[in-house]
Amino acid sequence: MNSQLHKNERLHSKKLIKELFDKGSSFFLYPFKVMVLEINFDVPETNQVLFSVSKKKLKKAVDRNLIKRRMREAYRLNKQILGEMAQEKKIIGLIYVSSEISTFQVIETKIKKILTTIKERPLSAKSNP
Repeated sequence: MNSQLHKNERLHSKKLIKELFDKGSSFFLYPFKVMVLEINFDVPETNQVLFSVSKKKLKKAVDRNLIKRRMREAYRLNKQILGEMAQEKKIIGLIYVSSEISTFQVIETKIKKILTTIKERPLSAKSNP
């Protein structure tokens, strides 16, 4: 499997980001909040991922960028866990919610757990009251 993280694997469409936050299901695995939405149409050719770090939690841009680099690298190295399923493409949002800078090893183990959780459990839409 290709171990690069191409632009088409990163979520940058405002329409899809809005749809992810409106219709996606979420779960929490510290230090990440994970949003997942399964899509069945042909727009993305691969799973797409959004990496986000809150400015409220980490004030310095240098720290936010460091965490995002670590998140991207951990995802890039372990994206084969999701596999290449032709029918089921997922949009994934990884939101870092800790106010402390985690090491790469911590981030990588959590992202491995997140990817296996996404692969194993069926998705249910977020309930709107």
